[in-house]
Amino acid sequence: MDNWDDMRVFLAVARMESLSAAAPLTKMDPATLGRRIARLECSLGAALFVKSPQGYALTDLGERLRDRAADAETQFALAVEESRGGAAALTGQIRIGAPDGVANFLLPQVCAALQRDNPDLEMQVLALPRVVNLSRREADMAITVSPPAAGQLIVQKITDYQLHLAMRADAPPAKTLDDLRGRPVVGYIPDMIFDKELDYLGALGAGGVQLASNSVAVQLQMIRAAGVGIVHDFALPFAPELRRVLTDQLALTRTFYLVRHRSARQSDRLTQVAAAISAGLVAEVARLERIARLTDAPVV
Repeated sequence: MDNWDDMRVFLAVARMESLSAAAPLTKMDPATLGRRIARLECSLGAALFVKSPQGYALTDLGERLRDRAADAETQFALAVEESRGGAAALTGQIRIGAPDGVANFLLPQVCAALQRDNPDLEMQVLALPRVVNLSRREADMAITVSPPAAGQLIVQKITDYQLHLAMRADAPPAKTLDDLRGRPVVGYIPDMIFDKELDYLGALGAGGVQLASNSVAVQLQMIRAAGVGIVHDFALPFAPELRRVLTDQLALTRTFYLVRHRSARQSDRLTQVAAAISAGLVAEVARLERIARLTDAPVV
């Protein structure tokens, strides 16, 4: 690739998979981007993208070039960071990808505390109902509920967390799981469960859900309106109308992992932020779960 500008244009299209989506990143119009990509392919004598009405998909060569270009981009960013003092300052922009449960109920407090201690740090939370693609640099790091098995990634366990059945405190009491029959069950849209660890229906013994969403925050609101469902304990303090129920009959444990691209190991700044995010999540999960236990429904 002849210059950094070619690399910037190529990476933008590779990551966004369309000219129109990449245009704001490059400050170029789609037609200009198309000409730049065509010129780059001509100079290489090979196609980097398969073009279709759905967008620009990378060829095998394009994927190899994307990985090399992304590594070069990271090395450049690290050199800039080092020239500014490296690990001594937490500054600049950090984007964290996460499922919406973490994004809604945990990361706002953790990121706010980190930014308060580092006023020149810009924290961004990317909430997605899918796994964040770090290879495409969608984020600097990601929180997941399953450790990825492939890719050039650094994976570390953050903490376990608990989930229990919950329903409104003023709903008719339940002594067994059978007492919940006939009440609307809240959960994920079955064909939109993007991680097996989010499939709770087997544990509940329910054949389906009557109220469903791909968003944990929406599910919580559905249970507040009418229904019963499996809820993160750390989300319950945000819904004071709800109580954990039948905790001795159904309890789930899941795990959060922090995932970074392997190149992040070379960045003192990203390492410091990752450590702070992990410590903050451990403390926040413990704090909120403690509150949830204190407000359990009484045994009747």
